[in-house]
Amino acid sequence: MPAAAADRTARIASEVFAPAVLVAGLLLVVGWHAGDQPGVSRWWGLPGAVFAAGIPLAYVLRGVRQGRLSSHHIPEREHRRVPLLFGIASVAAGLVVLVLLGAPREVLALLAAGGVGLVVFTVVTHWWKMSIHAGVAAGTAMTLTVVYGPLALIGVPLVLLAGWARVRLSAHTTAQVIAGALVGAVIAGTVFPALR
Repeated sequence: MPAAAADRTARIASEVFAPAVLVAGLLLVVGWHAGDQPGVSRWWGLPGAVFAAGIPLAYVLRGVRQGRLSSHHIPEREHRRVPLLFGIASVAAGLVVLVLLGAPREVLALLAAGGVGLVVFTVVTHWWKMSIHAGVAAGTAMTLTVVYGPLALIGVPLVLLAGWARVRLSAHTTAQVIAGALVGAVIAGTVFPALR
């Protein structure tokens, strides 16, 4: 593949597999699945997506508009801590609201797992820029596998594509992508099933 086409593909993949996009989509999918139970709305993932993806992304985009952040991907490690802390607060608020509203356990478990992931990435970000793209992509694949079984593993090549894109764009090293993917997969494969 010519370099220009590879760069274009990497930029597109970075947007399609951006953490906010994957988190929102995953919450909608898991919320829809939770609605398989009698009397449970299939739309519980929507408010979860607002708190876990919509509000944090709005905060980041506002930072970009004000010049505090250079991009919605926050490439500078030292600029990531405050948006990540804001994300943790938003997810925590969402958990409280959804518990009070009686959201299904599966949606609450996913929000809690996402909160754990944010805490881990926030701590590590103090020293190292682990790939959140790779973490969320791998966590998404693992969560879908927990919910739908081994058939969901067909999504693993998309995790590899997301990781390749971040390395191709020089946003992360290979080690940062691998570490992020491992952390995301482990959290999604342990915290989410334990709480659901």
